[in-house]
Amino acid sequence: MLGKVFKAYDVRAIYPKPLSEKLAWQIGHAAARYLTEHAADAGFDDPMMRHVVVGRDMRTSSPSLAEALKMGVRDYGAHVVDVGMVDTPLVYFAINHLGCCGGVQVTASHNPANYNGFKVSGMKARPIGMTTGLDEIRRYAAVVDRDKRISAGGREEQRGLWDAYRDHVLRFLDESLLDGSKTIHVVIDASNGMAGTMIPEVFSKVRGLKITKLNFDNSTGEFVHEPNPLVEANLQQLQDKVRSTRADLGFCFDGDADRCIAVDEQAQIIGCDLLTAWLSSGFLQASPKSAVVYDLRSTKSLPEMITEAGGKAIRSRVGHVFMKQEMADHNAVFGGELSGHFYFRDNFFADSGAIAFATVVSTLARADGPLSEQIQPTRRYAQSGEINFETEDKDAAIDDLVDAFPSAEIEELDGVTLDLGDWWFNVRSSNTEPLLRLNLEAPDRLAVDAYVEQVAQYLGRRVAH
Repeated sequence: MLGKVFKAYDVRAIYPKPLSEKLAWQIGHAAARYLTEHAADAGFDDPMMRHVVVGRDMRTSSPSLAEALKMGVRDYGAHVVDVGMVDTPLVYFAINHLGCCGGVQVTASHNPANYNGFKVSGMKARPIGMTTGLDEIRRYAAVVDRDKRISAGGREEQRGLWDAYRDHVLRFLDESLLDGSKTIHVVIDASNGMAGTMIPEVFSKVRGLKITKLNFDNSTGEFVHEPNPLVEANLQQLQDKVRSTRADLGFCFDGDADRCIAVDEQAQIIGCDLLTAWLSSGFLQASPKSAVVYDLRSTKSLPEMITEAGGKAIRSRVGHVFMKQEMADHNAVFGGELSGHFYFRDNFFADSGAIAFATVVSTLARADGPLSEQIQPTRRYAQSGEINFETEDKDAAIDDLVDAFPSAEIEELDGVTLDLGDWWFNVRSSNTEPLLRLNLEAPDRLAVDAYVEQVAQYLGRRVAH
């Protein structure tokens, strides 16, 4: 069963089979062992380094899975700090705020309601993926059995951190919104997820925010639409409400509120690479010559604009494990990923949907003109968006593709990126499916369509999104 629930970056599966309370206990026991041993090996002897933060989302299976997980942590002999039903970024905050050895959030993020899982973080909220500890946790979990449990007497305490978390997030909000001298009207679609709790807790008393709510009820664990803002169909409600209310912008959060997508006052979806490009100038004004990290699928206008603003553009592999590592390695002030994760140096290099929201509305409040006009300068090129192709021999397909473009400049940071001067594309393999993912950029839409057809013949069968 363990092999079916451990993924590249987290634990995730259908509840209750294969993901059960028994497995949750095993994973809690194993995570506590890994996190406390890792802290000890790093030379930390602070008593809080025996404490593991545990949070959970609003899914109906989350309370029982969290209880089993916490029992596993305590039975190993570590101590639990239960922060309750919270967004995932609050767990990252709690690990740093309290100085714990790590934490676990019980969530399945954007997956359907019958899924659940665990996101594990280490010291300073560093992500734990297969290459950074999750494989060890899987091996530890395989050698313990809840039916033969012997408790080592770990303790548990409940901690309410909303006040401290609110103070932290609101540091990123412009004073004009806090004192009400500027007003921004924003429609927020919480996707029946943790933003339905986080937004009222953090932003309800901000005088300069007029919030129109969509899908804030997260009491049933069900979703009006899939809690994945990357799927365009899931944004239709938000777009309709932005138009009907004439709001300044709209935001849609995923299930655990660590990712978000924005639409402008015309309800046009803003790519997260474009949003990163727009926001970068503000961070670089405050921290000149700093690094900004972006994922390699992003538009070329993003590194161009970072450089033009005096910053250092850092390309990263796709995935929060790699983005956070690049953020820390380069002391980057800011980072953005196409998936809707946004990272902040002053948030322990971690991602946060709440801080991304605060940053966008603050930047808009300081701007002269509507959001669509602010974003327009970032639209220097035309993009294909991510297109999936089904193929059984992914490596052979990529080899054929490289051979087909002998004049291209080739980079293999993540998959293969071929740059042909006025157009470029990246092809990456899915970790879990027989899919290749294509992102292509060219000077205009006609060129994009033509080049996609040219590249597609090597990639297999195109899959509808």
